[in-house]
Amino acid sequence: MRPVDLAGRGPVVEPARRQAQSRSERQLSRTEQEEGRRVASRRKVVVTCAVTGAIHTPSMSPHLPVSASEIAESALEAAEAGAAILHLHARDPMDGRPSQDPAHFEPILRRLKGHTDAIVNLTTGGNPAMTVDERVRPAAEFAPELASLNMGSMNFGLYPMLERSTTFRYAWERPALEASRDVVFKNTFADIERIIAIGEANGTRFEFECYDTSHIYNLAHFRDRGLVSGPLFVQSVFGLLGGIGAHPDDVSHMRRTADRLLGDGYEWSVLGAGKAQMPLATMGVVMGSHVRVGLEDSLWIGPGRQAVSNGEQVRRVRAVLDALSIDVATPDEARALLRLKGAASVGF
Repeated sequence: MRPVDLAGRGPVVEPARRQAQSRSERQLSRTEQEEGRRVASRRKVVVTCAVTGAIHTPSMSPHLPVSASEIAESALEAAEAGAAILHLHARDPMDGRPSQDPAHFEPILRRLKGHTDAIVNLTTGGNPAMTVDERVRPAAEFAPELASLNMGSMNFGLYPMLERSTTFRYAWERPALEASRDVVFKNTFADIERIIAIGEANGTRFEFECYDTSHIYNLAHFRDRGLVSGPLFVQSVFGLLGGIGAHPDDVSHMRRTADRLLGDGYEWSVLGAGKAQMPLATMGVVMGSHVRVGLEDSLWIGPGRQAVSNGEQVRRVRAVLDALSIDVATPDEARALLRLKGAASVGF
């Protein structure tokens, strides 16, 4: 018979039982704490910001950075907002045209080196009208941790932008856009092998830019030959005329193809061009991707409203990640994930 409290408050719990209950509660508390730690250890997404690119011309937006100081300051704002990787092109400060002259990159790199630990990713794509010799110069000279590498030849149609832009500040802008009707962005197997060899010599790894499923097959080909190794950083590019479209089915198809060909040996990132930037970033993240934003890929932050900076786009995609309970990877976390050589080993 259980003892009863004489004050009428009900059964008295024996000390041994109280101790057992206490142990049980402590155990439950530890279990809850472990679960809390598991939930708190949220997925990390690497945010890349492509700062200026070679697609948009200066007349299309007053916010597109052109000079070395503008590009550097815009890149620093993006890094402060949460971008772990800064994908860099340079421009001629006289008229804003794309340039692969290392002299135009050097002041940007010097500024970034002293003010951020973000990963610098130098383009080897340059501009589709450039030769491969021109395109590889910055990566060959500055030996960055990361460089972009386009994984196949393709048409690269920018001329539809002429329907939206009718007034141009510089004489080169309209002809450059018009010329894209008849330009093949040349990335032959020999070109790709050459760029891979430069990376191998410099300890530079690559952001493999795949504009269609055939480019993933090309990447698998180089992987199978032992010329590249995992984790492969696959940047899927959607919505550029000449490449795969920006429909959700296209995103799913690229993901399935990469899974089938590359297995678990790759890290996937999604880039949506123009108005597809934020919708596809959101879709990609839900499917397990990293993301790339920036004024190279889109001048917009919403319908009819241009982004005022790269930082604004990074903050917007970060808000999406926050809403999905996903964290932004730090530069050092991204380095570890992609097995990069570290900022101390670059040539700038």
